[in-house]
Formats: sequence, structure tokens, C-alpha cells
Amino acid sequence: MNFNTIHRKYFQYCLLLTASYLLLKSSYAQTVTRVDAVGITVLDMDRALNFFTKVLPFEKISEIEVAGAEYEKLKGVFGIRYKKVRLRLGDEEIELTDYLTTGGRSIPEDSRSNDLWFQHIAIVVSNMDSAYARLRKFGAQHVSTSPQTLPKTIPAAEGIRAFYFRDPAGHNLELIYFPAGKGNPKWQNSKGKIFLGIDHTAIGISNTQQSRRFYAALGVNYKGESFNFGIEQEHLNNVEGASLHISGNKALDGIGVEFLEYLKPKGGRPYPKDERADDLIHFETLMISNDIESLFSKLKRENVHFVSTSVIQIPISSYCYKKGFYIRDPDGHVIGIFEE
Repeated sequence: MNFNTIHRKYFQYCLLLTASYLLLKSSYAQTVTRVDAVGITVLDMDRALNFFTKVLPFEKISEIEVAGAEYEKLKGVFGIRYKKVRLRLGDEEIELTDYLTTGGRSIPEDSRSNDLWFQHIAIVVSNMDSAYARLRKFGAQHVSTSPQTLPKTIPAAEGIRAFYFRDPAGHNLELIYFPAGKGNPKWQNSKGKIFLGIDHTAIGISNTQQSRRFYAALGVNYKGESFNFGIEQEHLNNVEGASLHISGNKALDGIGVEFLEYLKPKGGRPYPKDERADDLIHFETLMISNDIESLFSKLKRENVHFVSTSVIQIPISSYCYKKGFYIRDPDGHVIGIFEE
């Protein structure tokens, strides 16, 4: 083989590598890279902070108050002013948002875990009995009758302990304990702490395949599943006869997104079509993209339900994000996509 042939083949190889890199870069540009945080609309910020930082050991890391046309277009609600506080537990973060303007509805008193507006965050603990005792000390409202240990009849979840409860405004939260060999290995390194971080946010869905396709298009991909049933699961969710198809999903980094499809009982109520960001059932799953305009255009072509009018430039640097937009998934859950 002469020098010219070697040079030509090397040049062709470099072109192929470059094309592959550009294709991979383009693919990632049109997806999210991290599920960054979970946002929760609260009724009263002082009361919410007292719960999340005194009953639960979240750390406050930022606070900001905003109003103006950019935020109205971002949230899809006219005439709003809101206070936003960022909290951290372990490596994960949540955002509490208190809308200071009038409006916003309470969580329905008869809200149940199989309603499609259901969403929670799963807080990992190293010792369920100690964590539950702390909640009891502060009078936290039960959803579960008590912490439940999932049995051998659910192999994918055997030995996991969990407990559902509510914050002062009625939002569902979960404590979860992973035995050795279950969950992310990092949860086995407690460093003497009881409350470790956030494993995932769970959402009620109507169709697993539909939700998998939607979230995979965002870059949040299927990682595993479990079919949960039995008396322990029923008492965990506080839904008699509960039988669920549960799917775990992850982006490249960050908090997991768990799908909860109730196989029984059917008939959970749909997400309200007129739900707004200032309603108390409002959760936001906040994701990061490296090229938000490309992802926005891709989702527009796919006729995704948009909340925001466009990609919104955020005018102040202390907001945590430079620009972003909101969409809804097939069941109405709100997803915020941002650039840092």
C-alpha cells in the first residue's frame, strides 16, 4: 500500500469520526442531560420552609422574588409574582414556589395516590425506623398506615421499605430505604446520616408505553420495571386492591423519574385541564439541556403541549437558569427545560 493510499484512508477515517461525533453531539443537543430538581408550589413559604428544613433536614441555598412579563410567559399565567426558594438534601435539590398574587386552588381533599395528578419526591433514608419516628414527633400527616416492607413476591423491590406522608399543604412525599443490592449503590454510604437525598420523583401515568416514548424523546430513558401488588403495596399507597406497573427512568445525570401505572383499581382521575402553576397540585420536573433552542424546535415539530409561549430569556442571573420553557407530558405533568 503506497503513501497516497494510506493518506486517503486516514483522511476518510477522520471524516467518519468527525461525522459520528457531530451526529452524537446533535443527538445530545436535542435531549436533556440532567433531571436537575423538582419544583413544588406551596401555600405559605414560611410554613413550608419550617417543614422542609426543621422536620426534614433540607438546606436552604437560595431565595429570589420575581415578577414581570418574562415570568408570566414562562409559567403561562398572567399577572403573577412569586417567591422561589432552592433547597438541597445530599446531592439533590428541590424548589419551593410561593405565588404572592391571588389565585391558585388547594389540593382536592379526596386526592388519592391513583389520581393522575399524583406526584411525589422519594427521600432516601438510611434507617426507616428513625426517620419515621422523627415524622411522628412532628405530627406529619400519614398517607401510608405505617412504613411497609415489600415482600419476596415482588422480586425487583424485595426488602425495600417505604412510607408515604404529606407536607403541611398536602403534597405527597415518600421516605424510602434501600437494602444492600437495591437502588443506586451510593445510598449504601450514609456517612452516619439518616436522610440522604432524593432518589426519584414518581408520577401517575395512564399508559406506560406512551410515557416511555415521550420521556425517551427528551433523553430520560427506561432503566427497569416492577409489578407491585399485595397488602403491603395497598397500605403503602393507601389504595385498596392496588396493583401497579412501576417503571424507573433516568437521564444521563440527576434525579430519576418513576412511572406509576395503576393496573387496579382503574379510574384514577385525570390531571385537570385548567391546572395552573399557582395551583397547589402543581409539581415541576426541572431538566437541563445544553441546546434549548434545538430541543424546543424538535418538540414543536412533535406537537408537544407547551405551557410557555417560547424559549424565555430570564433577565436575572440569580434565578439559577439563563433561559427555559415548560411543557406537559401526555398525562399533564409539567416539565421545565432550562439552560444554565
